[in-house]
Amino acid sequence: MTEARRAQSDTALVLTGGGARAAYQVGVLRALAHILPHGIPNPFPIVCGTSAGAINAAAIAAGANDFHRAARRLQLVWRNFRANQVYRSDPLGIAATGVRWLLEPVLRRLGRKAPVALLDNTPLSELLRKRLDLHELGDMIGSGALRAFAISASCYSTGESISFYQGNDLLSGWRRARRVGVRAEIGVEHLLASSALPFIFPPVRIRRKYFGDGSMRQMAPVSPALHLGARRVFVISVGRQLTEERERINTDAYPSLAQIAGHALNSIFLDGLETDVERLQRINRTLRLVPSESRDPDLFQLREVEVLVMRPSEDLGALATQHAGKLPIAVRLLLSLIGGMRRGGGNLVSYLLFEKSYCRALIDLGYRDTMARRDEVVQFLGAGSRAAG
Repeated sequence: MTEARRAQSDTALVLTGGGARAAYQVGVLRALAHILPHGIPNPFPIVCGTSAGAINAAAIAAGANDFHRAARRLQLVWRNFRANQVYRSDPLGIAATGVRWLLEPVLRRLGRKAPVALLDNTPLSELLRKRLDLHELGDMIGSGALRAFAISASCYSTGESISFYQGNDLLSGWRRARRVGVRAEIGVEHLLASSALPFIFPPVRIRRKYFGDGSMRQMAPVSPALHLGARRVFVISVGRQLTEERERINTDAYPSLAQIAGHALNSIFLDGLETDVERLQRINRTLRLVPSESRDPDLFQLREVEVLVMRPSEDLGALATQHAGKLPIAVRLLLSLIGGMRRGGGNLVSYLLFEKSYCRALIDLGYRDTMARRDEVVQFLGAGSRAAG
């Protein structure tokens, strides 16, 4: 096996969550399709995703026999996104949700289901059923183009992070503290569960349990890929590195509900990855101190894992404020009521801004960031770059 083929055989793609921010991942994938030569084996035989990243991951996994084609199809959808393809953004839909919230005490007394979500994501369900053929996952696994596909969701009943995976017969489930791997035939309901943003989209029922966004309680976002056999992990994050300096805003103003919600979502979606990658790097450094001949495989179960993380070079929350005016008027009004259209509300808006101007800006940013690290990416994936620029 050549070095390039060996590198590709155990490489995983991990796509994190983040609502509309996941458009950045599409830009990175577009750049990879430009960098990698046509005709090479699937560069990511293991594909894992969470939240909106689970939907992107499903598109790549279902098209594992032609990575370039799968990346193009994904880009076509995201470059033309409108909010009404993800959630009801019309005045009647927004008003209906508002009325249900106002009548919440009455509904509970009548034994009716009370609202637990700000928005109705029925359009997303329709879009996924129309655009994704998840039956192709089995074909990709059977042909050997894909070893495993996994998505993560948070179980409201047990408080555990559940990774639903579909893969070859050699794979088995796992159980760790608050983390469980369960074999399943992944369907649209799994994707909806994984991407059910807390408080914003409703929980999804799977096997008599209710699930929400996979980023909640996900303490080790890279872990599912490792359980599925990955030794090299290519991660696409949707948040800037936490150690970078931030602009300090001096204000005595009380934080708005939108600002608090945006802060909470950032904590859910971004903090776990930083901690997990830091832990992996620390383990790698420790293992390098142990001579290879001293590592008894029966006793020494840890192994080095190469990780490359792609992160936005710009603040996606700040970028969202420049495009917030493109949201439907009913959504802008709703966000205005909770401070989402004011300074400090950009983070919340960035998760809901499924409008093509913002999505295209993120795709372009992801493409530029990846091309700026082209040599590093090529070396990591162990594949030669395309001859024609």
